[in-house]
Amino acid sequence: MRSWASQGALSMEHSPKLAALLLAIAALFASACAVALDPDAPAEDAGDAASQAAQTANALTSNALTSNALTSNALASKALTSNALTAEALSGHPLTAEALRDPAARTLLKYVAGCALPAGEGFTVAVNGDEFSFPGELGLAASWGEEGGACDEACRSWVSGCVLARVNYLGHKVNISVRGDREELQADKVERAAYPRREATYYGNIFAPQRRYHACLPPEPSSLARACGPSRETCAIQIAGSCDSLCDAPDSDGSFPNCRGKVRSSSGKLVVERTPNPGSVTVFLR
Repeated sequence: MRSWASQGALSMEHSPKLAALLLAIAALFASACAVALDPDAPAEDAGDAASQAAQTANALTSNALTSNALTSNALASKALTSNALTAEALSGHPLTAEALRDPAARTLLKYVAGCALPAGEGFTVAVNGDEFSFPGELGLAASWGEEGGACDEACRSWVSGCVLARVNYLGHKVNISVRGDREELQADKVERAAYPRREATYYGNIFAPQRRYHACLPPEPSSLARACGPSRETCAIQIAGSCDSLCDAPDSDGSFPNCRGKVRSSSGKLVVERTPNPGSVTVFLR
């Protein structure tokens, strides 16, 4: 598992819900490697991504997550996940190449690459003569970055949970620990002691035509001010309910696996999804 100092600046100028979501996403990478995640920084600005518990600057806005040209356009989203997460594939497909002209799309891609690719890997894309780097951090979908790679269902689940866990409503630097049922997200005793307060578990699908942003709450008292701001009613992430009722039993590190969201049935009633989300990521605070 990784602990991060994350600075979120998810812009909510168009929609409080959108802002809440992207601001909350910025905090997840407070638990990965030390990498400068300014999406518009030149390639040489990327920092050392080697340490397991380190600080990462995050600036993912809710508009960047929800209103960018990479995932708001279903065709571009499919083009992104159906091809390798490499500079050649992104630049070679007309939809993704055009999408990356959008700063919000580059912002989201920075977080997607950080979640998907391992530390020490990444790629650089040229847009209108400027170069932008997208470094890896966690490696939750490493094969996506290989030649001929693609983002399958498991990849989409883990990358989505990882990105959603990084939302930070206020955009302030926040240290968090992210944990889940993956070797890359295991926390040692020191980290568990440093980050004892369970905040919430995040999961969903940021790539689907009808994107799903979910979180569930632990049984103990928990605040979602980091992810949602002053009101859960305007939170960009849907608070689905209690993790005890929506997920499998917690693992030894306190993280909840295989959580389910809530969707509207044909009658308009909210019902629990039948299929769990393997990429469920639990955030712990100091």
